Amino acid sequence: MPSKQVSSLPAESAHYTTSNGAPVSEPYAAQRLGLFGPLLLQDFHHLDLLSHFDRERIPERVVHAKGAGAHGTFQVTHDLSDLTDNPLLSNKGKKVKATVRFSTVGGESGSADTARDPRGFAIKLRTEEGNWDWVFNNTPVFFIRDPAKFPHFIHTQKRDPQTHLKDADMFWDYLSQNPESIHQIMILFSDRGTPDGYHRQHGYSGHTFKWFKKDGSFVYTQVHLRAEGGFKTLSNAEAGKLAGENPDYGTESLFESIESGYFPTWNVFVQVMTPAQAEQFRYNVLDLTKVWPHGDFPLRPIGKLVLDENPQNYFAEIEQAAFSPSHLVPYIEPSADPVLQSRLFSYPDTHRHRLGTNYQQLPVNAPIVPVANFQRDGASVFVSQGARPNYQSTIVPLQYHGAPGTLEGAARDLEREIKHETFIGAAFRDLSEITELDFEQPRALWSKVWNDEQREAYVQNVAGHFKGVKSAEVRARQLSVWAAVDQGLSDRIAKAVGAPTVKPLQVKPASEAVKFRANLGVYTSKK
Repeated sequence: MPSKQVSSLPAESAHYTTSNGAPVSEPYAAQRLGLFGPLLLQDFHHLDLLSHFDRERIPERVVHAKGAGAHGTFQVTHDLSDLTDNPLLSNKGKKVKATVRFSTVGGESGSADTARDPRGFAIKLRTEEGNWDWVFNNTPVFFIRDPAKFPHFIHTQKRDPQTHLKDADMFWDYLSQNPESIHQIMILFSDRGTPDGYHRQHGYSGHTFKWFKKDGSFVYTQVHLRAEGGFKTLSNAEAGKLAGENPDYGTESLFESIESGYFPTWNVFVQVMTPAQAEQFRYNVLDLTKVWPHGDFPLRPIGKLVLDENPQNYFAEIEQAAFSPSHLVPYIEPSADPVLQSRLFSYPDTHRHRLGTNYQQLPVNAPIVPVANFQRDGASVFVSQGARPNYQSTIVPLQYHGAPGTLEGAARDLEREIKHETFIGAAFRDLSEITELDFEQPRALWSKVWNDEQREAYVQNVAGHFKGVKSAEVRARQLSVWAAVDQGLSDRIAKAVGAPTVKPLQVKPASEAVKFRANLGVYTSKK
């Protein structure tokens, strides 16, 4: 059925035309030589229709291909000027327009909205200092923390190159070789892995960012979006039933919710950590597989996100929307998180491939402020910048804004800056090794956060997928990862899939990583 808006439209007054605007008397009548003769090459309209039809599909996203979205607003509800001099965040009450796209990760564009998969949660804020993209997920952690692993990881979540089938051996073979994934696996195979629609879930930056002041000082941050009404989930059975009966359930429920006047709303918070706290933190501040405990780093309110406008055209406003964590604004910078650093390049690069080099000029992506730079030409130029020189000209010079967030105040505390940068430069040690630290948070999730019902749901959800693994080696390796979390958990899964029990994966003790970081502090202080 068409939407309520379409059903209530008045009679159409526009005339049918060619793509160059000329009126057409009969849309479906191709020109012929005589009454029954062959078609004419001169029939521009017919050939134009076919040529356009042949090109209507742009490449789908390699990841996050299936999605839904809407428009709305983000309003700053609290003054954050003590944390950053970003003009938006230091202006309580300020409201900006936003576009949001939700998505699954591994499936194709026609896959089910209810698949067991993380969800992308991308937000484009149109500020007076340029577009600021929050390219988040609905889980606070991720599978990996080494960007070189990402393409291989995604391949294992796709289809086998020979059979063209999803493959449980491929899926678990990779994850069992990369035990740092266990925290995300714990979340993914809980009922959180099957949200009840796109708009009944939370959002998390996952990555650590840096918010700056004019003097060059900064804090580390992680942003959280909490859905009003809570995170709603589906059971494995409910998700599977909907996948067959209504694979577009998430897309439909989001659209109908907004159309009915129930506007999805999220309260937005930030966790804050100083550089000094980062150096003393039990986990590496750049580790994408860990969360910051709320007791140590409480959620501080920022603002409110509301979606109150459905797109008029899905392709133009949602499919062509291009988000990237590198779309930042003054006083907001990325941390040295290696996965984040990799995404800063990868996202714009895939947009240039999918949408063209001028993807930022598409209406849904264009900033509300004028763009003045030296980029010109290429396909689909919407904003030519007129006669402005396309180089750094002394004839018609551009004005330059001071560079915020640089180390203007570093001279005050140069030794401190050098010490912290040395600490960050050594982060690879924590991010490249598996230690007992990688199992502490998954173990707490299993033993302290979940109740008996949730633990049983997790075992059954995992077993339903894991039982498809044919390789005994892969089964044993992954069971050893679960055993490193909790022996009882591993044994329950082994029993559910009919596999032998195994001992825990042997890893380095947590004390080695903590000791290394402590020794690093001694070394840098001597420097």
